[in-house]
Amino acid sequence: MKKIEAIIRKTKFEDVKEALLKSDIDWFEYHDVHGIGQSRQERIYRGVQYSTDVIERVALTIVCRDQFVDPTIKVIINVAQTGQVGDGRIFVSEVLDTWSIRTGENGDTVLRDKK
Repeated sequence: MKKIEAIIRKTKFEDVKEALLKSDIDWFEYHDVHGIGQSRQERIYRGVQYSTDVIERVALTIVCRDQFVDPTIKVIINVAQTGQVGDGRIFVSEVLDTWSIRTGENGDTVLRDKK
Protein backbone atom coordinates (compact mmCIF):
# COMPACT_ATOMS: atom_id res chain seq x y z
CA MET A 1 0.00 0.00 0.00
CA LYS A 2 1.10 3.55 -0.67
CA LYS A 3 0.13 6.98 0.58
CA ILE A 4 -0.03 9.68 -2.07
CA GLU A 5 0.18 13.24 -0.79
CA ALA A 6 -0.44 15.91 -3.41
CA ILE A 7 -0.20 19.64 -2.83
CA ILE A 8 -2.05 21.51 -5.57
CA ARG A 9 -3.35 24.98 -6.41
CA LYS A 10 -6.65 25.86 -4.74
CA THR A 11 -8.02 26.84 -8.14
CA LYS A 12 -7.48 23.29 -9.41
CA PHE A 13 -9.01 21.44 -6.45
CA GLU A 14 -12.56 21.02 -7.82
CA ASP A 15 -11.24 19.77 -11.17
CA VAL A 16 -8.87 17.29 -9.49
CA LYS A 17 -11.63 16.13 -7.13
CA GLU A 18 -13.99 15.41 -10.04
CA ALA A 19 -11.27 13.63 -12.02
CA LEU A 20 -10.37 11.43 -9.05
CA LEU A 21 -14.01 10.50 -8.48
CA LYS A 22 -14.41 9.65 -12.18
CA SER A 23 -11.33 7.44 -12.01
CA ASP A 24 -12.92 5.46 -9.13
CA ILE A 25 -10.91 6.99 -6.30
CA ASP A 26 -13.86 7.23 -3.97
CA TRP A 27 -12.16 8.38 -0.78
CA PHE A 28 -9.45 10.89 -0.03
CA GLU A 29 -8.68 13.44 2.60
CA TYR A 30 -8.02 17.08 1.83
CA HIS A 31 -7.26 20.23 3.76
CA ASP A 32 -6.07 23.77 3.19
CA VAL A 33 -2.36 24.33 3.70
CA HIS A 34 -0.02 27.30 3.58
CA GLY A 35 3.55 27.10 2.37
CA ILE A 36 6.53 29.28 1.66
CA GLY A 37 7.49 29.47 -1.99
CA GLN A 38 10.55 30.70 -3.85
CA SER A 39 8.98 34.04 -4.75
CA ARG A 40 9.67 36.79 -2.20
CA GLN A 41 7.98 39.78 -3.79
CA GLU A 42 5.60 42.42 -2.56
CA ARG A 43 2.66 43.04 -4.89
CA ILE A 44 -0.07 45.64 -4.94
CA TYR A 45 -3.64 44.68 -5.77
CA ARG A 46 -6.36 47.35 -5.68
CA GLY A 47 -4.16 49.56 -3.57
CA VAL A 48 -3.37 46.89 -0.98
CA GLN A 49 0.20 45.66 -0.65
CA TYR A 50 0.65 41.97 0.04
CA SER A 51 3.48 39.46 0.11
CA THR A 52 3.70 36.55 -2.32
CA ASP A 53 5.94 34.40 -0.13
CA VAL A 54 3.02 32.64 1.61
CA ILE A 55 1.20 30.34 -0.78
CA GLU A 56 -2.27 28.88 -0.18
CA ARG A 57 -2.74 25.36 -1.51
CA VAL A 58 -4.86 22.25 -0.94
CA ALA A 59 -3.22 19.04 0.28
CA LEU A 60 -4.78 15.72 -0.77
CA THR A 61 -4.02 12.41 0.94
CA ILE A 62 -4.92 9.15 -0.78
CA VAL A 63 -4.07 5.64 0.45
CA CYS A 64 -4.28 2.96 -2.23
CA ARG A 65 -2.99 -0.40 -3.34
CA ASP A 66 0.30 -0.37 -5.23
CA GLN A 67 -1.29 -1.04 -8.63
CA PHE A 68 -3.38 2.14 -8.39
CA VAL A 69 -0.51 4.52 -7.57
CA ASP A 70 0.62 5.37 -11.12
CA PRO A 71 -2.89 5.88 -12.56
CA THR A 72 -3.82 8.09 -9.60
CA ILE A 73 -0.70 10.21 -9.99
CA LYS A 74 -1.34 10.58 -13.73
CA VAL A 75 -4.88 11.85 -13.06
CA ILE A 76 -3.61 14.45 -10.59
CA ILE A 77 -0.81 15.67 -12.87
CA ASN A 78 -3.01 15.80 -15.98
CA VAL A 79 -5.66 17.91 -14.27
CA ALA A 80 -3.61 20.05 -11.85
CA GLN A 81 -0.78 20.98 -14.21
CA THR A 82 -0.76 24.53 -15.58
CA GLY A 83 2.89 24.67 -16.63
CA GLN A 84 3.49 27.59 -14.27
CA VAL A 85 5.77 27.75 -11.25
CA GLY A 86 3.81 26.69 -8.18
CA ASP A 87 1.74 23.85 -9.66
CA GLY A 88 2.58 21.74 -6.60
CA ARG A 89 4.21 18.50 -5.57
CA ILE A 90 3.29 14.84 -5.16
CA PHE A 91 4.89 12.64 -2.51
CA VAL A 92 4.53 8.86 -2.33
CA SER A 93 5.36 6.89 0.80
CA GLU A 94 4.97 3.34 2.02
CA VAL A 95 2.02 2.42 4.26
CA LEU A 96 2.89 -0.46 6.57
CA ASP A 97 -0.62 -1.39 7.63
CA THR A 98 -4.17 -0.12 7.82
CA TRP A 99 -7.02 -0.95 10.18
CA SER A 100 -10.78 -0.60 9.97
CA ILE A 101 -12.04 0.87 13.22
CA ARG A 102 -15.56 -0.43 12.58
CA THR A 103 -14.69 -4.07 11.82
CA GLY A 104 -11.24 -4.48 13.34
CA GLU A 105 -9.90 -5.90 10.06
CA ASN A 106 -6.43 -4.96 8.92
CA GLY A 107 -4.35 -5.07 5.76
CA ASP A 108 -5.10 -3.90 2.24
CA THR A 109 -8.47 -5.70 2.29
CA VAL A 110 -9.69 -2.71 4.30
CA LEU A 111 -9.25 -0.57 1.16
CA ARG A 112 -12.08 -0.67 -1.34
CA ASP A 113 -11.43 -2.07 -4.78
CA LYS A 114 -11.85 0.07 -7.85
CA LYS A 115 -15.17 -0.60 -9.58
